[in-house]
Amino acid sequence: MLHTNIFKQSFRTMSNFRLALVQLAVGDDKTKNLTRAVEFIERAKEKNADIVVLPECFNSPYGTSHFPKYAEEIPKGPSSVALSDAAKKNNICVIGGTIPEREGDKLYNTCTIWAPDGKMITKYRKMHLFDIDIKGKITFRESDCLNPGNSLTTFDFMGCKIGIGICYDIRFEELARLYRKQGCQMLIYPGAFNMTTGPLHWSLLQRSRANDNQLYVACVSPARGSPPGYVAWGHTQLTNPWGEILQELDSAEDMIVSDIDLKVVDEVRAQIPTFHQRRTDLYDTIWKK
Repeated sequence: MLHTNIFKQSFRTMSNFRLALVQLAVGDDKTKNLTRAVEFIERAKEKNADIVVLPECFNSPYGTSHFPKYAEEIPKGPSSVALSDAAKKNNICVIGGTIPEREGDKLYNTCTIWAPDGKMITKYRKMHLFDIDIKGKITFRESDCLNPGNSLTTFDFMGCKIGIGICYDIRFEELARLYRKQGCQMLIYPGAFNMTTGPLHWSLLQRSRANDNQLYVACVSPARGSPPGYVAWGHTQLTNPWGEILQELDSAEDMIVSDIDLKVVDEVRAQIPTFHQRRTDLYDTIWKK
């Protein structure tokens, strides 16, 4: 199933908009997490951002022991209400990072997208669950608690088609390719890479997905916390269709604000036309749902 939603803004040109990426410090108090997220949404608006993105698990600590405790229904839960209200109050599009979502007896890691009028446009459930075992360093199994999503999610914003993934999804180039085939010019991944894989792969994967598919990639991490528990690498990053890092944060709570020029997407694709040179008579990437 493919979720596609369209809404329009008219206060900037259709090839440019301003993007804010929030590297939020997340603690164990959900109310404080939500308050802090709303404060950053307001700051993004003050900097004339058109769209603001929060990190993975912005309302709760990241970890299978926390997901059931912090899980909410969407869109009725307090996190959804806070994002809806903030989007409407500030007249800004909000990509709500992720929260643990409860639907019946199942839990998901879910990203919600909110229009400037406060209405939920769509949501994306993490498709590839983070199950890894790096001997002597980190073992983690999201599948012990979470269920995987089974849908692609895109939406159109000011002339830009955006595809959504979550963290571990970025390792699967097929997902990014499917989004490119759907016409996406930007991919956004709320994510929380750890202190083992973060230094090795976080930036590399973003540059690879951007270069392979000739589009913008934004990955938005929580700020780095401290042990015990899961420690995020941080380093929220924005990469352009040439594979160049436009902006990158360190590990502390902070925010990137950057103007996006969609003409760069067109230029790269015209000058290096790999999408049209693919040998689809021999191979292809297809969506089976």
